[in-house]
Amino acid sequence: MTEPGSAGSVVDAFAQLDHERTRRRGYPEAVYCTGKTPEQLGMIAAAVRDQPHVTLFTRANKEHAAAILAELPGAFHDQDAHLLAWPATIPDATGGLVVVLAAGTSDLPVAKEAQLTAGYLGRPTELIVDVGVAGLHRVLSRLDVLRQARVVIVAAGMDGALPSVVAGLIAAPVVALPTSVGYGAAFDGLAALLAMLNSCVPGVAVVNIDNGYGAGHLAAQIAEP
Repeated sequence: MTEPGSAGSVVDAFAQLDHERTRRRGYPEAVYCTGKTPEQLGMIAAAVRDQPHVTLFTRANKEHAAAILAELPGAFHDQDAHLLAWPATIPDATGGLVVVLAAGTSDLPVAKEAQLTAGYLGRPTELIVDVGVAGLHRVLSRLDVLRQARVVIVAAGMDGALPSVVAGLIAAPVVALPTSVGYGAAFDGLAALLAMLNSCVPGVAVVNIDNGYGAGHLAAQIAEP
């Protein structure tokens, strides 16, 4: 039970933090920052300060990050990935390798969110950037690394073709991560999402548009020891 006036009792007015999720599911809760006020996130940060498990704050803008860091000044913060982690130290890596591909540099923020999520959930990771289908030689030159992976996350926008290409070259499952990168007919990632859902290569799982956290979490589960 929380004491009156404590961080926990204040947070209870707008959120119910799932501190038992690690024990129940093996992985901790994450805090999705979009739609929350900086004041709310500051109170949530204070409430998780003394928890023994990792807490990830995803989709944090500058104001969100400032409020979280005011309560957790030692937290890890990646501005590109819009992600914070408390405690800042990445756990010792166990399990299989999670390789994350970003088709283009514009896909990097979402790819980094996926990589950091998998890393903070305890998996070894490697990030490979700018290997889209416009130059297939780039991804072919990294086949040695891809074939060492237990699972590969492929972040791509525009035509969304890269996950199918990669899945046809390796034995590991592929987590396809559509991004909202692209011109008008890309429809903010819908074209990439539909292309990935229609992949003819078996072993491809697809997460929602720009859902780097979901891709990283799924990959961490696939690559469990």
